[in-house]
Amino acid sequence: MPHVYAGRYLRVDLNTRTWKVVEIAPEDVERFGLGSGYAAWLYWQEMDPRIPPLDPRNSLYVFNGLLSGTFAPTGCRSAWCARSPLTGIWGESNMGGHWGAELRFSGFDGVVIDGRADEPVYLWIDGINGKIEIRPATHAWGKTHFETFRLLRNETDPKAQVACIGPAGENLVRYAAVMQGGEEHPRAAGRTGMGAVMGAKYLKAIVVRGRERPAYADPKGFRSVVKEANPSIKEYAKGLSLLGTAGGVLATEEYGDLPLQNWRLGSWDRAYEISGQKIAETIFVKHTFCFACPIGCGKAVRLDVDGREMVTHGPEYETLAGFGGMLLNDDLVSIAHMNRMCNDFGLDTISTSASIAFAFEAFEKGYLTEKDTDGLALRWGDAEVALALVEKIAYRDGFGDFLAEGVRRMSERLGPETESFALHVKGLEMPYHDLRAFVDMAANYATANRGACHMESCSYWQGYGVKVPGLYYEAHEDRFASVEAGRMAKHYQDFVGLFNPLGLCRFIIKGYAGPNLIAKLVNTSLGWNWTSEDVYRTGERIFNLKRLINGRLGITARDDRLPYRLEHEPRPDGGAAGVLPDMSIIMPEYYEARGWDPETGMPTPDKRAELGLPL
Repeated sequence: MPHVYAGRYLRVDLNTRTWKVVEIAPEDVERFGLGSGYAAWLYWQEMDPRIPPLDPRNSLYVFNGLLSGTFAPTGCRSAWCARSPLTGIWGESNMGGHWGAELRFSGFDGVVIDGRADEPVYLWIDGINGKIEIRPATHAWGKTHFETFRLLRNETDPKAQVACIGPAGENLVRYAAVMQGGEEHPRAAGRTGMGAVMGAKYLKAIVVRGRERPAYADPKGFRSVVKEANPSIKEYAKGLSLLGTAGGVLATEEYGDLPLQNWRLGSWDRAYEISGQKIAETIFVKHTFCFACPIGCGKAVRLDVDGREMVTHGPEYETLAGFGGMLLNDDLVSIAHMNRMCNDFGLDTISTSASIAFAFEAFEKGYLTEKDTDGLALRWGDAEVALALVEKIAYRDGFGDFLAEGVRRMSERLGPETESFALHVKGLEMPYHDLRAFVDMAANYATANRGACHMESCSYWQGYGVKVPGLYYEAHEDRFASVEAGRMAKHYQDFVGLFNPLGLCRFIIKGYAGPNLIAKLVNTSLGWNWTSEDVYRTGERIFNLKRLINGRLGITARDDRLPYRLEHEPRPDGGAAGVLPDMSIIMPEYYEARGWDPETGMPTPDKRAELGLPL
């Protein structure tokens, strides 16, 4: 009987160029959902810690969420998971756009890629004609995302959705992204280097097309829940609709949340020049939407590229913060160009800009010279140099080969004296929200399963006034307080951690989508009987499973630590001046709330039994 999710995935062996269809056990879905939850469950059962990330035996697990392809608000997300070539631990990245919905329409919930082809290939999943093909891609190898998107659509179906790598993935840049959507609405599985995993497998792209549609347990009830939720989400998230995430630049600077000069400064009087408000006044063209999204946070902009005017996707908050505030670059057009380059080459804009910022500081302090940097003087605010470095990274050209390794490896090569300004957690560069402005984020950054990740809790949103019923944590009203910060991080991680397995965008939380709404969406679509407690418990189970995976990969409580600068150097001025987290309070509180052994940092046997996880 047809239902919301397809109940099967495709398993592809690139060594033999064969594939098979694998059924998904309903009991596994009830425990872990789909998306990164189910991917983690498969990986846990199949993992061999001895297999390095870029080895062909490191499988790539790509799964939609349970509601991907439905008309649930933002029901479009897919998770791309594997052992990360950047961090060496559990890696996952989440992608919006239209690819995930099209995968569901093709009749599958996911794709697992094993092995390595002997030449570049792409996977064509043709749900219209019931065909699956592993096709040669030597003609596409070397092409950028935008070129590949057009080429493979022409070869397959003009309405196909193409998820591909660019030169960065082919060249095994450790933070290479998987891209989809083309020029005007590109979307990325950006963090942790899933593009490099594809490149190591000689897999250029996965192309999907289909016509199957989900069937709902209670179609009228589901439609009613969505019809009631969408106007509220639109109203509360209207700032995202009008200006996108870029609209948050001014608020982050005011709150002391915007990182500046590799996290050294406290305030910056040029923030307006790189803001969403400035984009709206100057280069904005139109809003763009992912599948089933009532918000439309995407913004297309007009740029002059090599003397040719074109419409492309505009920079979002993290990109503006990274190529703007982190480098003290107030040239908006240059940031928009760097954003386009990253989207086309297939680079994570956070790790790319963070690696460049680290290099700028290393150059300033004499750890790098022009002999190391291909003759480039790395000076704060120099947009032309930053532009040149983005391309060098994608092709591992000269100094770009060093930058392509990421901040942790760069610091290790330069020496221990550089560790104090190498900002990462477990090898993943810091995203651009400052825990000194929202201390509850300290425990989240220290423990997030893929390394430094703001999206594993999003608890800083509460500090900005987003007080969602059923989620709002009343015990932590003071954003600078260390007491209750650990418990708050755990609370938010458990709720937010379910969005990926459901295939929903976390931005609907800003639209006041709380646990009660999530339970209603699940119940009316799937016919389950979830309460808000089930929402939290399922998120907690998945979070703990990923922690167990990391334990097998060598992570312990000793690794749950922050970059030196964020724990010991307060911002000198601005909205978070003088604030530091007290980790001696935060981490014991967090471990206690989690039910983890404070010595090992792992879930205790009692906690595992409580959550139904392997002992």
